[in-house]
Amino acid sequence: MKKEQQEKKSEYTGLVPAVDQASRVLLCLAKSPSLKMNLTDICRSVGIHKSKGYSILNTLQRYGFVRKDPVGKTYSLGLGLISLSRKVLDNLNYGQAAAPFLRALAGKTHSTALFGLLEDDNAFVVAKQESDQKIGITTRVGHRFGVTDGASGKAIFAFLSEEDRKRIRAEKKLLFHGDESKFDQKRLEKEIAECRKTGYAVDLGEVFAGINIIAAPAFDSHGSLLGSIFIMGTFPESVVDEYGPIVAETAKQFSSYLGADIQKIYRG
Repeated sequence: MKKEQQEKKSEYTGLVPAVDQASRVLLCLAKSPSLKMNLTDICRSVGIHKSKGYSILNTLQRYGFVRKDPVGKTYSLGLGLISLSRKVLDNLNYGQAAAPFLRALAGKTHSTALFGLLEDDNAFVVAKQESDQKIGITTRVGHRFGVTDGASGKAIFAFLSEEDRKRIRAEKKLLFHGDESKFDQKRLEKEIAECRKTGYAVDLGEVFAGINIIAAPAFDSHGSLLGSIFIMGTFPESVVDEYGPIVAETAKQFSSYLGADIQKIYRG
């Protein structure tokens, strides 16, 4: 392709080819199952000539974004990326980050959508979006949900380590099914398995009479549990199968936005 044609194409797409290719090289290295890749595999995956790939990798190496093994002639992500990612993380406001996802979720489900940030076995509401209905559910920002409370608790509990589950069972009141006296271990185990399969958990008026909740876990860039995204409303039980996947997909999209490898998390 001639230079004029390339410039014309870039003008139409709004992309700079060299930057686009460099970005895809970095993403290729980030997604690779192995820690290091050789030049041939990188270029084949990205779809560029070896000479172009070599130049891009050398440039990225200059700024520390890529590291080259002089012995094996392989490439891996460089330490220079740490300063960039740290800057992002230091300025990340989870409430602001969740806001557009909650707006879309509230619009699709006509329910109040919330994000609870996990801290010390509690999920604190840090962002919410009221429903578009005349009669809605109001929960203030800052409200605390325990790690065993209803749907939100089940969604979080399902993805905790076995060690943390044992600790919580021993230390906390088990309010997964509302009042502690109603707790059913076999039922919880079934619900956890279902949540890990579908991506969401449900509470039908057990924690708050007349209020139904559907929750899904959210994860950070390290794949660690961040909290839960959930909806609250008076919607009928008949729409749970419709709303549940929407909540789960929203939580996955939010987690992916934060850098979580969702496919890896759910495979595990």
